Amino acid sequence: MREIGIQEIEDIALGAALLGAGGGGDPYIGKLTAIGAVKECGPVKLISADEVPEGAFIMPAASMGAPTILTEKGVGANEFKRLFDMVSQFYGKPVYATMPMEAGGVNSMLPIAAAARLGIPMVDADGMGRAFPELQMVTFTIGGASASPMAYIDEKGNAGILSTVTNKWTEDIARAATMVCGGTLTIALFCMDDRTLKDFGVHGIVTRSEQLGRAIRCAKDEAAAAGMTPEQYFLSVTGGHKLFKGKIADVLRETRGAFNFGRVVLEGIGDYRSSSADVEFQNENLCCTVDGDIMATTPDLICLVDTETFTPVPTDALKYGKRVMVVGLECFDMWRTPAGIDLVGPRYFGIDADYVPVEERVLRKGA
Repeated sequence: MREIGIQEIEDIALGAALLGAGGGGDPYIGKLTAIGAVKECGPVKLISADEVPEGAFIMPAASMGAPTILTEKGVGANEFKRLFDMVSQFYGKPVYATMPMEAGGVNSMLPIAAAARLGIPMVDADGMGRAFPELQMVTFTIGGASASPMAYIDEKGNAGILSTVTNKWTEDIARAATMVCGGTLTIALFCMDDRTLKDFGVHGIVTRSEQLGRAIRCAKDEAAAAGMTPEQYFLSVTGGHKLFKGKIADVLRETRGAFNFGRVVLEGIGDYRSSSADVEFQNENLCCTVDGDIMATTPDLICLVDTETFTPVPTDALKYGKRVMVVGLECFDMWRTPAGIDLVGPRYFGIDADYVPVEERVLRKGA
């Protein structure tokens, strides 16, 4: 167990934005929400999955909807208490701790705010090890856990509990409610016992986010000390594969069905000057193509970062002229199983390609 304060939040937000693979919401909005709660209520206790006692009841907290809309609406201070009270009353047991459902600028931060305001611990685990656009896309689905009963609330106070027959039905009905409520909801789902958490959670994700954030923040100083360029240091620390480097030439984006859909087109710079690339996204980046060749697809992480600072650039912040490096990160092992690929592989999103691990694609290309 350790405490999460302001500096930890800063680093977690930055690292989780990288693991968000373009999605998971604006890290600035999420950071403000978490810092405000910690300043008002005190630091949060972060516990490992192994520290969760037998029989404990865990309730993940998250935001659902289009990240561009969440940037405008934000999350209120009172929504978490209503959510947790609804869940406790429904199950007839107290909530021992909360946890993130995914890594991302907002959804790594909301559980910190919830834990601070409710005075409960947060578990150092999530259900993705990255971010995905649909709520059934978690390792707990592979383990047979149910997303519902799922509690939801909007900023106006509209609230309810869904009980559905499959996790995909939870996604579809909750997505419709999200659209009716203005594009975003605060939700509690996949409420679970300690055994489910320990068997199917992605352990240590908050700590990894913090380590990555600290590495990005200190990249130039640490690189100099290690005798490396900042880019070499960044790729070494993250385990990233450099896929492309270029200037944003065009961004095609639309909000549809409470998702951000689109594609970003890149013109090569430096060693990639004679090449071009594009990245397709649905909240999160799904496929990177360089000169017509696929270099990475979901479930591996496709991350766009600033070429100078290595700060992650989410899909809702893509702007013409910005210079970015496209980096591929290897996903959590469970996503590479047949069940994982069926749930979040490229063909689920309509991409006409089989999943090939990013490190294999890079090796074939000689990148």
